Amino acid sequence: MKQPKIEANSDKLAELIVRGMQEKKAIDIVVIDLKSLKNAVSDYFVIASASSDTQLDAIATSIEEEVFKAVRQNPWQSEGRQNKEWALLDYVDVVAHVFLKDKRDFYALEELWGDAGIQHIESV
Repeated sequence: MKQPKIEANSDKLAELIVRGMQEKKAIDIVVIDLKSLKNAVSDYFVIASASSDTQLDAIATSIEEEVFKAVRQNPWQSEGRQNKEWALLDYVDVVAHVFLKDKRDFYALEELWGDAGIQHIESV
């Protein structure tokens, strides 16, 4: 029997994504709160770095597993994993980005919203 999808609010979803990142030792996890910004594309961006393309893929898979296990939700869209430099998992209200370090520096997503609240997550 098919399990029903459980609605998760964006706060819970962001927590689950962080947990999935931490599970595979993602580096420099940042949660950007976009809820108070006008015309924001989502409520949160959760960004992390990976030290290798293998770890990048493992982190993205861990995010998907953690979210699905808790709330039975798959990403609405997933991009970038095939190029092994960056992965995007779009859960509509929360978007997860996993970058190799040099690509993260190049795109500098943390710098796009000066008014957004930015929370740095401690490494576990």
